[in-house]
This record gives sequence, C-alpha cells and structure tokens, in this order.
Amino acid sequence: MKIAQISPLYEAVPPKLYGGTERVVAHLCDALVQAGHDVTLFAAGDAQTRATLAPMRDQAIRLDPAPLKSDLAAHLAMLDEVRQRADEFDILHFHIDLLHFPFFQDMPWRTLTTLHGRLDLKDLPQAYACWPQFPLASISDHQRRPLPSANWAGTVYHGMPPEQYEFSPTPRGGYLAFLGRISPEKRVDRAIEIARRAGLPLKIAAKVDTVDRAYFHDEIEPLLDGPGVEYIGEISDAQKSGFLGGAVALLFPIDWPEPFGLVMIEAMACGTPVIAWNCGSVPEVLDHGISGLIVEDMDSAVQAVHSVARYDRGRIRSRFEQRFSSTAMARRYVELYWRVLEQGGTRIRLTA
Repeated sequence: MKIAQISPLYEAVPPKLYGGTERVVAHLCDALVQAGHDVTLFAAGDAQTRATLAPMRDQAIRLDPAPLKSDLAAHLAMLDEVRQRADEFDILHFHIDLLHFPFFQDMPWRTLTTLHGRLDLKDLPQAYACWPQFPLASISDHQRRPLPSANWAGTVYHGMPPEQYEFSPTPRGGYLAFLGRISPEKRVDRAIEIARRAGLPLKIAAKVDTVDRAYFHDEIEPLLDGPGVEYIGEISDAQKSGFLGGAVALLFPIDWPEPFGLVMIEAMACGTPVIAWNCGSVPEVLDHGISGLIVEDMDSAVQAVHSVARYDRGRIRSRFEQRFSSTAMARRYVELYWRVLEQGGTRIRLTA
C-alpha cells in the first residue's frame, strides 16, 4: 500500500526533546515500512525516518532559532504540496487535527485523520459537524466522549518500538519519576507531595512551555526549594531508559481528560510501574494491579508507592510488548486503512 503520513511541523519526527504526536508518527512510519508498505512522510526536514521524507520546512518550528515564524503558513504550504501529490497515494493519513478538511473535501474516503488532542473544546462539535464525511481515528475510547456522533473509524492505541527502551529489572535509582510537561493539568505539585509523604526523592524531567512559565515560577518553583526534589528539565529519547528504568515508579497525577498518555507506556517499556489518577484514558492504558495502580486521591497514591515497588517488572514489560508495540499500532492502522478505502470503493495498489 502507498501511504502518505502528514505530520505536524512543530517538532522533529521524532522530537529531539519533548513531544508526543511527532514521536508516534515516527514510530508508525518505521513500523509500516518494516511491514513492507511504501510510506512517504510529510514533515520538517530534520526528521529521522525509514520512510521517504518529503521535507516541508528546513527544521521543526519549536527549536528553530528564527525569532519570527508562522506555523499557520508552514502548515498551509505543506497541505498545498500534499494536495498536489495526492494521486500518488492510496491513503493520506493526517495527524494535524482538522486543518486539512477544506482542502480534501472531494476525497474524504482516501483519508484517515488521527485526533491526538483533547476534544472537549467549545468550537469543535460545530467544526466536525461541518465535515462529517472524514473518517476519524481516536487514540483512546475515552477521547471520543465529547464527540460521540463523529465519524469514528476506530481506536488505535499508541505504540513504541520495544528495542528503543532498555528493560530495568530493578529500580536502581530508588526515586520516583515525573516525565512530561509542567502545566496545571499535569499536576507536578501532586507528584511532589506524593514523593515527600512516601519518603522517596522525586526527579522531574519536564519542559515548560511559554504559556506555562508564570505557573511554573509562581506555583512550582517554590516547591522545588525543599528537600528531595530534583528538577532536571527536558530529556531526550536516549536518556529516557535510564531515567524511567531507575525509578521505583512513574507518577502520572493528571487532572484533565488525557487522550492517551504516552509516558505511561514508555515507563512500562522499561518495566517501571505507573501510579496514575483515574482520569481520561488512564483505565484503558494501565492494567490496574499489573502495570500500575489507578488512584482517586492523595492518600491512595502515597500508599500505592509501596505497593508497586513489589511489582514484577518483567510482567510489566511483557504487557507493554503485547499491547503497545509500534508493530501492533501499525497493524491496527492498516486494518483501518483497508476499511476506509473499501467503504469508499477505492482501488488499491498493492506493494506489500
């Protein structure tokens, strides 16, 4: 099958530091190529991929040192290129929300759109109602709840290549870990309280977006002054195995409807259990009592620290390999591609 993957241009594919969507796109492309498909990736020019790269910008937007740049202009130029080349592909797989809908109204059944973000925003129902013909993929069943009548083709959980993460049979570092982004909904303040009450050090590897800098300075920085908390900043993929594998547990104390939570499966890949709040997709991703514990309050989270320390980390890694490998993700997407194309009556050029 000839497949076009259309990535956001904000981060490299995969991201050099923090980033979720572009990381998933990178692993999906590589797994599809490994399965024998002909894949073209439309992305920033600093992408590292086994697919054929169609560079749409010299580098990803966030780390571009240029002081003035337009993310809208960059994405519109990319969509023009994809539109001109659309006939080269059996299916166009978009990862840029609904930005492409007006440009591809005459060929919706040759497209699949994966929605990577939260969908409980005021303007989204009206917008998706304008273009009901486009088939959509969710990254968890819970993500769909704000748009139950949308044109859902299926749910595909994120996947990662197992070989990228080193399994750690024991938590050599003896600390708790927080990995991701510092923002009000991610609740790193909860993580700090859990660690202090549990009597374990906490290491925080996280980025701070410009929009969250005031929150970081006003609410979080004062909490870092006390004992037992180390703020590391953003880390790369190469650093994740050591950081996550050395932890007794990953703390995921979110306070928002998380569509998926990639860091949970990254921890599982290292054998590290997860302690997570019962929000969003968490019950779909975690196997309660096996790969981690799902909690409702602070007292339960503190108690969970000592419980998960005794978990079988080999079993956690096995659950990751069974449920969240990039191969499994690619296989599920190919099933959706066939379903979408067959419903649209499209002839497919077989290359695999």
